[in-house]
Amino acid sequence: MAKRNWARSCYGVLQSILVAASLYGFLYLAVLSIQHGSIPRSPQDLLKSSSRSRHGLSSSESVGQSISLQVPLPELNVAKINLNANWFNRPESLVVPRDDYMGKRPHIDTVANITKLVEECRGSYENIEKMPYVYDCLKYLEEGEKEYFNLPPKGERASEQPPRKAEYLNSDGENNILDRYPSHKAASKLSIGKCNGPIVPYHVYWTGPATWRVELFVKSHFYTQNIPCIRLWIWLDGDRDPGAVEKMLNDDPQFKKFFPLVKRGDILLKLWRFPRRIPLPPGDNTDGKGYYNPPEKPNSNNESMVADSLLRDRHGQEWLVLNEKQMTFLPVAVSDAVRFVVLHLYGGAYFDMDVIMLRDMRPLLIGKGHSFGERWGGHPTPGDYNTAIMSLTANSSLSSYLLRGGVRMGLNFHPRVVGVMAMKDKRNHEFQMLETAVFDPIWTEFNSDRKGRCTVPCIHDYGQVFKARNAFPLRDEWESYDDEPLKLISEGRKATSYLGEVRSRYRKNVGEKVLEEKLETYDRDALSKAEYNIELDRYPPTNRTMEHFFRGAWTYHVHNQWRKNPEPSSWLNVLQRAQDGFFGHDRMNPYGEKWEGPVIEEYEPSWEFT
Repeated sequence: MAKRNWARSCYGVLQSILVAASLYGFLYLAVLSIQHGSIPRSPQDLLKSSSRSRHGLSSSESVGQSISLQVPLPELNVAKINLNANWFNRPESLVVPRDDYMGKRPHIDTVANITKLVEECRGSYENIEKMPYVYDCLKYLEEGEKEYFNLPPKGERASEQPPRKAEYLNSDGENNILDRYPSHKAASKLSIGKCNGPIVPYHVYWTGPATWRVELFVKSHFYTQNIPCIRLWIWLDGDRDPGAVEKMLNDDPQFKKFFPLVKRGDILLKLWRFPRRIPLPPGDNTDGKGYYNPPEKPNSNNESMVADSLLRDRHGQEWLVLNEKQMTFLPVAVSDAVRFVVLHLYGGAYFDMDVIMLRDMRPLLIGKGHSFGERWGGHPTPGDYNTAIMSLTANSSLSSYLLRGGVRMGLNFHPRVVGVMAMKDKRNHEFQMLETAVFDPIWTEFNSDRKGRCTVPCIHDYGQVFKARNAFPLRDEWESYDDEPLKLISEGRKATSYLGEVRSRYRKNVGEKVLEEKLETYDRDALSKAEYNIELDRYPPTNRTMEHFFRGAWTYHVHNQWRKNPEPSSWLNVLQRAQDGFFGHDRMNPYGEKWEGPVIEEYEPSWEFT
């Protein structure tokens, strides 16, 4: 009897496990179907759908999935392509875009008054009465440059200081051995040029193969920044994959289009390994707190532990050290920690890879007090930081304080944890918090904390910038737009007439060839020459242009959208086409400049929308 009861119990447990597994599998397939728009057809598709890699995101982001799109052959199946309205012959816009909408680029020594930006977009640290009014902040950022930008007097400008005193290790491009910065020399196809002021490093962190998000970040970087005066450091996780740099250089088809920029010196691929010792600046880095009295006895190398995780060598240099137990926990939140270590060692600015740059960051980064993060959404607490974009002065008291604080808290560098620490120790005024309008203009809207008018464009969730269908334009997309109506490509003509003008303006080699529908396949060149018909287009061009995409903001965050691709005529597609025109030497960037570097391959079409 006991054996029979035992067998029944085992059978019941097994039956429960099978039912639970079946239910889980059904729900998993349902989620995949919603994400992909179809059920995976094979085990290979299922494996591709479930493969994941951790990328360079702050704790405000979710873990993403790397997607590798299969590029069709040069000849495409007509059944899947609309001959009269496809990716290759669709005009960019119904209105005349203005590429140089930012005007002339700020002077090399222009400094942004970060305190002024905080006051105008927040009000005060205590009351934050202006913080929810995102539209007002963006309007100030757009129109108030004469107030918050300033050019220091002669003798105090960054370009006039000797490079050996610069914050950055290679600020003159010659390892800081020059007596003065060289004269400006524009970049060319083979040369990065010369900067007549300090070169600022920009840092990002990434793991795994490149995706179109990497392409979006890199292109927005070169589309907006002062090329001779920046270096893009892409940190690849060497703790998980010691061959990460070689793989990206030799085996990554998505990153291949940027090889000319690696060769020219614009992009530096760096292998990230978490250091066991991190040098700290001389002096009391803990405001007198936490030091042993007396210090521990020196070891055989004449090194003494003088505080928790703090070692002083025989030369008096202090080091932040990590033990074996601490190192085992690093993979949990490595990207949160990387940014604090890198900025402490090298300075400059850190960006998550899901950021799109819209303006020249330099004025925010060359002033004396350029340490900042951003606000976490619309939350009013002074410690609610987000470090998806941040800047710290290298080897400074503040960078040491934040770094050691994260180590003391068990390698917890979550921005809100670090922020609470800084607030309690009254050091949050040194680490300034810029409002969401500056770097992430719809986060307050997304959290339903926005007050006053909506932004331009009026977007309520992060998925809308990917969309174009049934958005011609979106119902309330322009509700806060007060300027003159946008000028159509050709006023008063039928759509098919002035759309033809757009096509002839932005596409090369458009012939009059009319394709016969009896043919079964067409190549890309033939598709680009096919007659466009707006009435047959599922993704028709709109009145969207980059000059009205959150004007005034320095960046825009894509956030948790790793599986999506932008539909044709969406805001992101408008950005892609503006960038491709710039890197193809046909169009200007927002500062009215032409690209003088090597041709960079265009974005691959999102084939599901062709």
